[in-house]
Amino acid sequence: MVGESNKKDLITLLDLDSDLEKVIDFGISLKTPGVFNEYVSALTNNSLAMIFEKSSTRTRVSFEVAMSQLGGHALFLSPKDLQLGRGETVADTARVLSRYVNIIMYRAFSHDTMLELAENASVPVINGLDNLVHPCQIAADLMTVKEHKGTLKGLTLAFVGDGNNVCNSLLLGCALVGINIRVGCPDEYRPDSNILSQAQDIAQNNGCTITLTNNPKAAVKDSDVVYTDVWVSMGDEADKVERERVFKPYQVNKELITEAKDDCIVMHCLPAHRGLEITNEVIDSPRSVVFDEAENRLHAQKAIILYLLGLIKK
Repeated sequence: MVGESNKKDLITLLDLDSDLEKVIDFGISLKTPGVFNEYVSALTNNSLAMIFEKSSTRTRVSFEVAMSQLGGHALFLSPKDLQLGRGETVADTARVLSRYVNIIMYRAFSHDTMLELAENASVPVINGLDNLVHPCQIAADLMTVKEHKGTLKGLTLAFVGDGNNVCNSLLLGCALVGINIRVGCPDEYRPDSNILSQAQDIAQNNGCTITLTNNPKAAVKDSDVVYTDVWVSMGDEADKVERERVFKPYQVNKELITEAKDDCIVMHCLPAHRGLEITNEVIDSPRSVVFDEAENRLHAQKAIILYLLGLIKK
């Protein structure tokens, strides 16, 4: 299946640019039967290839169910299922899959490999996570924030922990929609400097702020949203003991949450290592929206797929 020359990809949230909030709002609207019923057959005869180099719960299930609910079909492909695992190039894999499917989702170890796949695919490519960014997660996160807070622009979100791929995408996403973001992390685990610079430029244009601090209480002070993620991401297991030592003061617990606004919401992209980056008392509290956040991966994936395929009705 030969794709269109003007195809859209979602490699980082910069690919959505000013359309990010449009996609968020569309994802929210798809949760209502009236709107969803307009799209139940939108992906009839469409197929999604899902390439997974890393294991997944939410990414795999949400994309597979999203395609099914919209009338399409998803194929799960691990490297051992593909000739990629036997030496075929990423470029050749992209070219071949583009002849078979309408859209590709790739969950990769390397951002450079992600870019190579997208450059050689003639159908839209969705970044389902790589070592640099996680755009689909943040689309669902911002959906969740808007549902619970009613707005995005002007809010303050505190991210506490490792300046990892989720943090990088939160910087871009918050800047694009006008959320002030404070990142509380150890100095040696700051977010990517290039991503930070891009986000700062966007934030300045959108009238919001980005703050980095190594003081978790300063990051959380009077925030509307408190967000954390695992301290040991896939690929960081060799540094597990050191990371747990360094990040211990950044645990999201009852004491830290008292620094935020009384009506703050708590988020975690999951899977959570309970008792490490977040306590049971917080993740199971009324302030926690982590399972709404997880559910919204499904609705965000629907919105992203329909957007990239140009199927959102005017």
